[in-house]
Amino acid sequence: MSHQNNNLFENFSNWAVKFTGSQFAFIGAMLLVVVWAITGPFFDYSETWQLVINTGTTIITFLMVFLIQKAQNKDSKAIQIKLNELIAAHEKASNRIVDIEDLTEKELDQLHHYYENLAQFAKKDADIHTSHSIDAAQRNQDYKHEFFKKKHEEWLQKQEQ
Repeated sequence: MSHQNNNLFENFSNWAVKFTGSQFAFIGAMLLVVVWAITGPFFDYSETWQLVINTGTTIITFLMVFLIQKAQNKDSKAIQIKLNELIAAHEKASNRIVDIEDLTEKELDQLHHYYENLAQFAKKDADIHTSHSIDAAQRNQDYKHEFFKKKHEEWLQKQEQ
């Protein structure tokens, strides 16, 4: 897979994300603040002197919000793709979990609750290697439903006799 990218914005944003997260950017920002603070007496701590740092930091913060969000979106997408690959490759994993990031918040909460319950079942298992996928749990649920339905019907028949 080619990693070469000719998109100017993509190249710039990748560079900017790496640079702004580096020690050099932090040291540069720290030096800038120190120099600004040292120059205060020369400018009599004027409003213009204060405005310089306020305006500069506001503009940088504003731009960094978008840069950070772009980097976060890219990283999140890459992680989701990797997780989808792991799910798809594992024979006991439920493929219905692939692309769940497209579900609504309510649907995700429902799945989360399901997995909390599944974790409780797993804690009770003697074998830590037992699989508890959604599909296996659904089969178990269907079996239980049919089993109890049958038992209930038998009970009703006994009541009629």
